[in-house]
Amino acid sequence: MVSIEQIRQITTEDLLSLGVRDVAYLKDVEVDGSTAVGIFAANGQQLALLPDRNAAIAAAVENGLAPVTLH
Repeated sequence: MVSIEQIRQITTEDLLSLGVRDVAYLKDVEVDGSTAVGIFAANGQQLALLPDRNAAIAAAVENGLAPVTLH
């Protein structure tokens, strides 16, 4: 169990790494005048671009990531 004191001492780097191996954020991205769906790690790193949301969800799940939409 994590104590309140441990939470208060969390670093920026620790916050950025939360969920990085478990969560994938999906966000619409404009590429050459058309819209694609980007898959991003929890720390903001772009992992992939796919042509549509269904393909992005499938790719995230196939790679063991829980996809969530970023608004």
